[in-house]
Amino acid sequence: MRIISIEKVQSGIKLGRAIYNERGKVLLSEGTELTERMIKKLKKFHITSVYIEDDFSEGIEIVEAIPVEFRMEAIGTINQGLMDIADLNVSKPNLQGMMKSARAIRTFQKVFRDIADELSTNRAAINLLATTKIQESFVYGHSLNVAIYSCQLALANGLPIKEIEDIGLGSMLHDIGKLFVPKEILNKPIPLTDDEWKQMKNHCEQGYNIIRKIHEIPIPVAHCALQHHERVDGTGYPRGLMDGDIHRYAKIISVANGFDAVTQARAYRPAILPHEGIGWLEEHAGTRFDAYQVNLFKDCIAIYPQGLTVKLSDGRVGIVASYSVKKLTLRIVQDEYQQPVEPYEITLNLQHDRDLYIIETDVLLPI
Repeated sequence: MRIISIEKVQSGIKLGRAIYNERGKVLLSEGTELTERMIKKLKKFHITSVYIEDDFSEGIEIVEAIPVEFRMEAIGTINQGLMDIADLNVSKPNLQGMMKSARAIRTFQKVFRDIADELSTNRAAINLLATTKIQESFVYGHSLNVAIYSCQLALANGLPIKEIEDIGLGSMLHDIGKLFVPKEILNKPIPLTDDEWKQMKNHCEQGYNIIRKIHEIPIPVAHCALQHHERVDGTGYPRGLMDGDIHRYAKIISVANGFDAVTQARAYRPAILPHEGIGWLEEHAGTRFDAYQVNLFKDCIAIYPQGLTVKLSDGRVGIVASYSVKKLTLRIVQDEYQQPVEPYEITLNLQHDRDLYIIETDVLLPI
């Protein structure tokens, strides 16, 4: 199978992977032949790409670091848990609210331990494009993605398990303050007004104030919510902290949060591909993000995910069949003149090949 832009999808194309809603329910099953009506609905829900099955990509299987069934179940758990915590009256917390919040925290900790176990066992680079879901609310799916990315980055830092678990809890809760931001602001497709932007930025302190009231949560976890939009050059919010004043947990979550934000479609902009997301992080390393964490993160992500169609510097076109940090295997399907060829595979060394490299992605192939 391979991944293509929704703009290139035509009626009659067969889905290679199911499409889910945010609660994990299958909306379109694997193998569904897409109609014009389905394609229009996917565009309406800001789906920017889908996996398809065709002759070019037959036999290419997508490897996932986190099984799709686990991810869908975890999103439902996070959804309910964040709502339970958000119901806590911060000014006058009651016993019932505190008990619900405590249960939610224990559930989050279990979910994150399962994530850490999966990633510790399978240290493959992460490809979260492999699961296509309709974002009814950006917060829940984003919270899970940030937890997965943060866990991988925390493991790459070699941190002790207790700190990794704290980072996991902080990453799941980092955007809880957004539950108090009006949906019309969160989903506004045009630039925010000054007043709307003020409300948006306030989600950091709102989240921090909620988390501080839950006794089971260590203070550094609350700082993940407070500081994940701080920048190492001091231009972030809410407090304009400089590099040395930002908690290291928040520095890790900031990178994961930024990467997921730009590689997921939003109402006001399309998603970008993983290699473009890494380029964006590198562009802001040392100003917005901690440069050391950005450098580590590059090895955590499948920059060119399986199934992506790419064009090489010599003109040939191929589909990524397998990926590792240092090299990828391409199934060549067109020659240097973009004429079809009998498919064959080559290995591209991403670190040492200077004469052969990728110059274009999401290349259009004849259907």
